[in-house]
Amino acid sequence: MRIQTKYLGEVEVEEQQLIHFATGIPGFIDEKRFVLLELADNPAFQILQSVETKDVAFVITSPHTVYPAYTIKLDDAIMESLQIETEKDVLLFSIVTLKSPFQKSTLNLKSPLVINPRSKRGKQYIVAIDEYSTTAPIVPETPMEAEGE
Repeated sequence: MRIQTKYLGEVEVEEQQLIHFATGIPGFIDEKRFVLLELADNPAFQILQSVETKDVAFVITSPHTVYPAYTIKLDDAIMESLQIETEKDVLLFSIVTLKSPFQKSTLNLKSPLVINPRSKRGKQYIVAIDEYSTTAPIVPETPMEAEGE
């Protein structure tokens, strides 16, 4: 199927690429079907694009790219709803808020996107760890901050 995207124009996607967010994403609860799109010039970032609405798209990255020590524990409810059986069933992404200059951009570590690439199900998961922020610097102030110390 061909879809219109916010950042990449019209693209062709296959039905098996679609990721179902049963409850949508907070603020976009009616958006249930998304696709992950690669950025050709920057493999550290991807686009989570709604299939239905062109302007609903999020720049995302693995939180481990910036914060290697980032860890969360998924509760039983999310494990069941996303059909997670092993670690291989989990992809974690943080939504990036782009700012100018880029060094002022932030990551949402408090509410990562959890996607099971096998079941093609996803959910934004609110983490019960106070140290994780919705506006973590994309460029940590110190190397120790990136390591989680």
